[in-house]
Amino acid sequence: MGEELTAQFIGIMRHRITTDGEGITTLVAFHGCPLKCQYCLNPQCNKKETPTLERTPFSLLKEVSIDNLYFQATGGGVTFGGGEPLLQSRFIDEFHKLCPAEWTINIETSLSVSLDHLKEVSSFVHQFYIDIKDINPDIYLKYTGQNNQQVLNNLTWICEQNLQDKCVIRLPLIPDYNTEEDQDKSQNYLQELGFEHFNRFKYITHINKGT
Repeated sequence: MGEELTAQFIGIMRHRITTDGEGITTLVAFHGCPLKCQYCLNPQCNKKETPTLERTPFSLLKEVSIDNLYFQATGGGVTFGGGEPLLQSRFIDEFHKLCPAEWTINIETSLSVSLDHLKEVSSFVHQFYIDIKDINPDIYLKYTGQNNQQVLNNLTWICEQNLQDKCVIRLPLIPDYNTEEDQDKSQNYLQELGFEHFNRFKYITHINKGT
């Protein structure tokens, strides 16, 4: 089961604590993203020449199972990031069907994907870490190169399913793109939708801009 399906990854990082979910987690980062963020943390995720790791759900399970005892003792598990992990929702679903039920599955996402991808995983994901960038469509377009209507549609669907408690909203202060007032506006908008968990921070921009 899951042997036919493959995906490309830019890295698998073990023994993560408090940064990607509860307990000890392994961060599994997919290659590929629909956005072109100006200060991308992982610009290699969109470069064709980036060396990648190819895995099936089963081979990934075998690899990360080395930390099974840590996961079960601490309430941890696997966090999928990237890139945009929801583009690989089928892979994540197959992986979930194979892994121990005690593991938590978390997803770090921009939500800039079709709703079908979100629906495929929403029933079993323990926590979504949603990097919203900014609710303002002009700021979002300038920073990511995409419009954010799909993001807003997905947020609305999450609210309709009463899944807000599964979500941590990341609200960055992006130098040259938005302000603290813009952060406030984004948070107020999302609070009105019923979201309560926010992580506000400032981007460090000494890194090279993504391409």
